[in-house]
Amino acid sequence: MINKIRTKLINLVEENNLRDKEIEITARPLSTKEAIGETTREDFPLQTGKEVLIQAKFKGCLGQAFTDTPKSFSGTIDDILNLKLNDNFNRALLIATLNSITKYLDITCDTIHCKDDEPENCGEEIATRIATEYKVDNKIGIIGFQPAIIENIVQMFDAEKVRVTDLNPDNINTIIAGVKVWDGKEKTEKLVKESDLVLATGSTVVNNSLEEIINLTENYNKKLILFGTTIAGTAALLELDRICPYSC
Repeated sequence: MINKIRTKLINLVEENNLRDKEIEITARPLSTKEAIGETTREDFPLQTGKEVLIQAKFKGCLGQAFTDTPKSFSGTIDDILNLKLNDNFNRALLIATLNSITKYLDITCDTIHCKDDEPENCGEEIATRIATEYKVDNKIGIIGFQPAIIENIVQMFDAEKVRVTDLNPDNINTIIAGVKVWDGKEKTEKLVKESDLVLATGSTVVNNSLEEIINLTENYNKKLILFGTTIAGTAALLELDRICPYSC
C-alpha cells in the first residue's frame, strides 16, 4: 500500500513538473500546543506523548501526519521519493509531504489538525453524522484510540454496540466509556467481522496497517470510513471515504 501511494505521488510530481532540485521539503515535529492548542481534556494521544504530529511544508502549503518516531527533515522532493519506507518516521514523512503537495495542487484540503475545543467537538460531530448519514443501527468498530470519538459513539449507540482496537500497549485492555480496548495486532479481524461500519484512524497509513484494514472490510463487505488529517491526500488519491469535520 505505501509503495502504491509513493507511486501516486511520483506521478503527481512528474505530471505537474514539480521535480525541481531547488524546491525543498521541510518537516519538523510539532509541540502539543502547536498541534492541538489548549483542550479541556488530557487523554488525546498527542497529549500523552505516544504520538507526535510532524508537519511538512511545500511552497507554503502545510501537510501533517502522526508518527511515534518524530524527527526533523530538510531536503528535495527526490529525497522524499527515494526514502526507504521501512519505518514509521519515513512513512510519516512521505505522507506529510503527500498531504502538503496535494493541498498545493488543490487535490485535497483539511490537512491541518484542529485545535482547542475542536478535537472534543469532533467526536460529537462524527457520531452525529454517522447516525444521520449512514443509518448505522448495529455495531460500530473503531480502529485507533481517539477518546472523544469513542465516547460520543458510545453515547449515541451504546457500549455494547461498539468495538475498539489499538496498537499502543498502554491502551490495550483498558476500559473507555464502558468498552474494552482490544489488541489491534490480534483482534482487528474480529472487530471488522462484528461491526457494521468501521471507523479507522488515518494513522494506519503510517503504521502500515491500512492495506490489511481495507482488505478485511472488503472481504467482509463492511463500510469503512477513515478519520483524521494524516489520511487526507491518500484518501483523495485512492478515493477512500474520509471524515474530518474541523481540520483546515
